[in-house]
Amino acid sequence: MLAGLQDVTFEFGARTIVRDATWHIQPGERIGLIGFNGTGKSTLLKVLIGEYHSSSGSVERGKGVSIGYLHQDLLSFDTEESIFEVAIGAFAHILSLEKEIDVLGKRLEKDSENEALLHEYSDKLHELELAGGYDIHHRTEEVLQGLGFSNADLQRPYKEFSGGWRMRVLLAKMILQQPDLLLLDEPTNHLDLPSIEWLEKYLVHYKGSVVIVSHDKYFLNRMVTKIVELYQQQLHFYNGDFDFYETEKEMRLTLQQRAYENQQEYIRQQERFIERFRAKATKAAAAQSAIKRLDKLERIEDVSVDRPEIRINFQLDKIPGKIICTLKHASKRFGDIRIVENASAEINRGDKIALIGANGKGKSTLLRMIAGTETFDGERIWGHNVEASFYAQHQLEALNLQHTLLEEMKSCGSQKTEQELRALLGCFLFSGDDVDKKIRVLSGGEKARVALAKTIIGRANFLILDEPTNHLDMLSIDLLIEALNKYEGTVIMVSHDRHFISKAANRIWEIENFEIKDFAGGYEEWLLWKERKRVAAEKETGEVKTQAPNNNSKDEKKEADEKQQPAQLSKPGGNGAINKELKKEIQKYQKNLQQLEEKLNSLTQKKKELEALLASPDIYADKEKFLQAESNYQKSVETLARADKEYEKVFEKLLELEEKSR
Repeated sequence: MLAGLQDVTFEFGARTIVRDATWHIQPGERIGLIGFNGTGKSTLLKVLIGEYHSSSGSVERGKGVSIGYLHQDLLSFDTEESIFEVAIGAFAHILSLEKEIDVLGKRLEKDSENEALLHEYSDKLHELELAGGYDIHHRTEEVLQGLGFSNADLQRPYKEFSGGWRMRVLLAKMILQQPDLLLLDEPTNHLDLPSIEWLEKYLVHYKGSVVIVSHDKYFLNRMVTKIVELYQQQLHFYNGDFDFYETEKEMRLTLQQRAYENQQEYIRQQERFIERFRAKATKAAAAQSAIKRLDKLERIEDVSVDRPEIRINFQLDKIPGKIICTLKHASKRFGDIRIVENASAEINRGDKIALIGANGKGKSTLLRMIAGTETFDGERIWGHNVEASFYAQHQLEALNLQHTLLEEMKSCGSQKTEQELRALLGCFLFSGDDVDKKIRVLSGGEKARVALAKTIIGRANFLILDEPTNHLDMLSIDLLIEALNKYEGTVIMVSHDRHFISKAANRIWEIENFEIKDFAGGYEEWLLWKERKRVAAEKETGEVKTQAPNNNSKDEKKEADEKQQPAQLSKPGGNGAINKELKKEIQKYQKNLQQLEEKLNSLTQKKKELEALLASPDIYADKEKFLQAESNYQKSVETLARADKEYEKVFEKLLELEEKSR
């Protein structure tokens, strides 16, 4: 075990974050730590590293285990050093060793006959080689470039960069340190799509364990093999990726809701019994026993309160013409930096466009050009009856600081009822008395959520959204997706959240070679199209290599030569022997598949029996029986999931073998 919690309870002021939590992080694990905003995920990481001390229980860390922790508080760090110097600081021991070698080298220049000094110098060089000291500069450059920095950036002072870019430098340093356990708190918040993809590729091969706090479902799905959810002051474990978690969580919530309703029925039965017989002498003892049973009963939480839904009908004041906005021969530059050059594009009614690409390509600039808040050379032609609403960070400045949240929402002229406005604010993480808070007391993130809610609720028929998912948790992002899918108007959005883009967009724009590249399809289709283009380009490159064998490696040349030689005749009986072996292999996998099908049927039946047991009201009268049944059910779910994955692997292998036999 690298680190973990054992029966830990932690209170933050009057609020309990976790109660009796046990969690052991093992070597090689990739874990997603999730939960609603405000449940205490970041706090839990600080408990894990010992920054906060638990009220009870113990925090355990393996002897000699190194832990790296990336979090937003690191942005307070400042220095005159270049970003390269900050990042290469990860190799403090090697840098110290280099200085020692340098000192020894200078001493040897003056005393070259000193054998002891020569041995020490040689030993230090060997130590440097073993520590990988000869490639730390290359590795540092590679990681910084992967996270989006250009070669020209590497020697610029760290202090010149904004908060998001500073966080990338600190992430690079932490990656280079290669701790045994890497704790990443919202690592994708400050990354563009290419940098997120680079980080994914890096972390997939990372030898240490990784715990990631993130609201990015797409990122979690690709990164983690286990989900730990902080929910109702408890840690819940799911052995799978995020998709597996969502499926199992839905089943668990359904089961819990059923258990809650059954327990409520049991409580009502007991209360009716008590009410009826407590005053009757012959039944008084039984009534008292029933009272004690209810007092000892561990109450099951009602989960229906955690499933808010958007119930807002979007009504447009005006139906616009077919064309919303046209850009003609648009050019924009900042000094020597070109954004677009002679670019043209058209937005049509009903389009929901995701504008994607690396940071620095000018996505936000292009949104401002479309909105009319950024000057440029060329034309922007507005369509008939278009009413636009633009959400960007500067929209926060337009909020009336003296208004309450509810007053601010009423001021946008949506003509929604107070109940509808409260419902929408709930979707953006404002509930209960929050709606009576003054705008001036809100944090930057809270103001951003109010501004986004105002943008969504207005009667505009064209929404321009710049990073709308920032400051939202997973549930709120899903609710925003639902809202945009219901919205009958037109949308153009910039976001680095791929789950959001894949669910909310039906067209993709990308700024490439200073032009606007338009793809008529969703994000997943766009990815497939890009992959097909990449493969086609590689094949074309491969053909060129075959025509010029001097550029090939030995193996590539051999392969190219073999392709140009006539096919050799097989030895007598050769193919028959191969086919016979292949047939045996297919039969083996078919038998294995049949056995797995029987096993899955048995496990599914067992799971149904346990569900039926948990659906019985009587089981909630006995806490031990209930806990045992719940434990058995969870084990059954996990066993079934493992068997299902095994079945998929065998099935895929069988398909592969059958394809070979054709």
